[in-house]
Amino acid sequence: MAKAAIVARDEQGIGGKLKQFPTRTMGFFSDVRNEMRKVTFPTRKEVQATTIVVIITVLLFSLYFWLLDLGIGNLVTWVLNRAK
Repeated sequence: MAKAAIVARDEQGIGGKLKQFPTRTMGFFSDVRNEMRKVTFPTRKEVQATTIVVIITVLLFSLYFWLLDLGIGNLVTWVLNRAK
C-alpha cells in the first residue's frame, strides 16, 4: 500500500512528468496526424463563392455605417446649431 502511494506521488511529481514527456509528446503528434487526415479543404469554387459573399457583406455594412454616421453627424450639427 505504501509503495503504491509513493509510485502515485512520483507520477504526479516533476520527475514522473519528465519521464512521461516523450510518450505524451508522441501521443499528441499521433493525434494531430489522425485529425489532419480528417480535414477536407474547400474547392476553388467554394473559396470564390465565400469570398464574394464576404466582399458583398463588407460593402453593405460599410454603406450602412457610413449612412448612420452621416445621419448622426447631421443630427448633432442640427442640435448644436439650434442651441445658439
